[in-house]
Amino acid sequence: MTAGPLRIAWKDAVARILSHPGAGGVVCVAGPVGSGKSTLARRIIGDAGGALISTDDYLPDYDKTPEHLRDEPGSSRLDALAEDAGRLSRGEPAEVPTWCFHEHRRIGSRLVTPAGLVVIEGIHAMHRTLAGVRGVGVLVDASRETRWARWEAIESSGQRGWGVEKARRYFETVAEPTFERYRPEYESAADFIVTNDRGGRGG
Repeated sequence: MTAGPLRIAWKDAVARILSHPGAGGVVCVAGPVGSGKSTLARRIIGDAGGALISTDDYLPDYDKTPEHLRDEPGSSRLDALAEDAGRLSRGEPAEVPTWCFHEHRRIGSRLVTPAGLVVIEGIHAMHRTLAGVRGVGVLVDASRETRWARWEAIESSGQRGWGVEKARRYFETVAEPTFERYRPEYESAADFIVTNDRGGRGG
């Protein structure tokens, strides 16, 4: 019987994650939209170096995918992500797709070279498709109000191209309910749960 994930504070997260025995391989950082997973992933890379890849880049083209299925893990190319992460963890380069938030589709690819640690961040970074490459599993969380406030700030700045009204509808009708369906699976598979109601941007 396992003890379940260890809950840790945001300020301690990077050090605790990097001290985990599995941190020499692939670190998966998942969480709902606006939780701070992207920020935490960048901080891990900043401290330890390595290659960072995002589940966002494996999203489907939105114009070819019904709205209610766009955040479903089955609509993303998570099998290709697992293969790319496996290559990087073996010291091999990987050709990773590039997904554009303004066009909401894949617009090409980029070559990612191995650099020791591999960090995968994204909504479904703890999905079972990635279990075979995962060394450490992290779920980042924050209250719904905090997470929406972060997304609202991003949309208000024009970074994502949707605007606040459209983003709010998507948050409430697609992003939130979709993640909640998978939350129990991701929490049970995680090594750490990080609370980020303060500090750290959304992502």
